[in-house]
Amino acid sequence: MYHNPIPSHQESNQNSKALLKMMSQYHAHDDLFPNQCTSSLVQEIDAPLSLVWSLVRQFDNPQAYKLFIKNCTMTAGDGGIGSVREVMVVSGLPAETSRERLDKLDDDLHVMEFSIIGGDHRLVNYQSTTTLHEDDGGRSDQTVVIESYVVDIPPDSSEMDTCLFADTIVACNLRSLAKISEKMARKVQVPPAA
Repeated sequence: MYHNPIPSHQESNQNSKALLKMMSQYHAHDDLFPNQCTSSLVQEIDAPLSLVWSLVRQFDNPQAYKLFIKNCTMTAGDGGIGSVREVMVVSGLPAETSRERLDKLDDDLHVMEFSIIGGDHRLVNYQSTTTLHEDDGGRSDQTVVIESYVVDIPPDSSEMDTCLFADTIVACNLRSLAKISEKMARKVQVPPAA
């Protein structure tokens, strides 16, 4: 099983206990089939959790921060659990469309899960879990995002290649989420009184 561990600089920070707890609760995928792989990626964002969650929870608008999505059309539901979206992928990727179902959306615990249920790509049986957490060091202006997934390994690919492909997309999306969230946070900050 391929697993992308929490980066070493984050293992020693104040969030390590909370991260390990959340990893074991939401991101431990111990029941993999032999033809599946999993990975977890972590992104620290200098923005309040409520702001970051406002972007992540928009199942009907993933292009708000996901760079590889051209547009999104809801084909079932209104953005709540059970809703299905059809996303058009930007050119240059080995896909054009992806059909995805929202499996969980918890506004209290800040957990979102979705599954890819169709499309013309290689991410078969892809299941994603994203969790958001406030910084444990008392900083209410910092959010830690963990995104993990399980996906089938195509017959003509390797476990490592499959996870590296998915990791690249997830990492780009998380960096984009950080950049957009941090820019929004700077805009809403009130300058100190003179």
